Amino acid sequence: MSAALAASALLLLAGCAGGTTTEPAPGASAPSEGSVSGECSYPASGQPAVDVTPPAEGTDQPTGEVQAVLQTSAGDIPLTLNGERTPCTVESFVSLAQQQYFSNTECHRLTTSGIFVLQCGDPTGTGRGGPGYRFDDELDGGETYPAGTVAMANAGPGTNGSQFFLVYEDTKLQPNYTVFGTMSPEGLAVVQSIAAAGTAGGAPDGAPANPVTITGVTVG
Repeated sequence: MSAALAASALLLLAGCAGGTTTEPAPGASAPSEGSVSGECSYPASGQPAVDVTPPAEGTDQPTGEVQAVLQTSAGDIPLTLNGERTPCTVESFVSLAQQQYFSNTECHRLTTSGIFVLQCGDPTGTGRGGPGYRFDDELDGGETYPAGTVAMANAGPGTNGSQFFLVYEDTKLQPNYTVFGTMSPEGLAVVQSIAAAGTAGGAPDGAPANPVTITGVTVG
């Protein structure tokens, strides 16, 4: 990967926990085990892109696989979320989905060279929006990002918010991004069809040429 593409990759996967500040790219950050075990915490961070309530302390965390479907303008993307491995991440995602946080939001960024992901989860569509809280990484340092992976975007250790990315071709990244689920083969095919159209303007990093809107998320 060229230096330019590497820089593009890092910028692509940056995601703000808050909604008003530009966070640094995460490339230099070291993996953090975060809250692989123990209690989940969702402290306030920035202004929310949409008013939502963080998961309440002491609530039951996911303990197994959680089925979800991203309903998009390009087709349904079924997901299997790993509540056993990443309970805090899945708890946050499910909570946001149930509060309609992702509904009628655009997947704002696609990359087609060097790394191969579609990034979603920001109601502002700018790459700077978040839920107004953050939470820790759930990493063990062995994370890989093959096609079908669902992972959190971040701007450094402990800055997870609402933005996530869908990997549509095998991608090499540092193990700095929490992997919290997988797409079904049918869902992967939808994302691959989005990627096949490229980005608006033809650059390797930008908004999808064919705009993609998450119309809703069903869980369970």
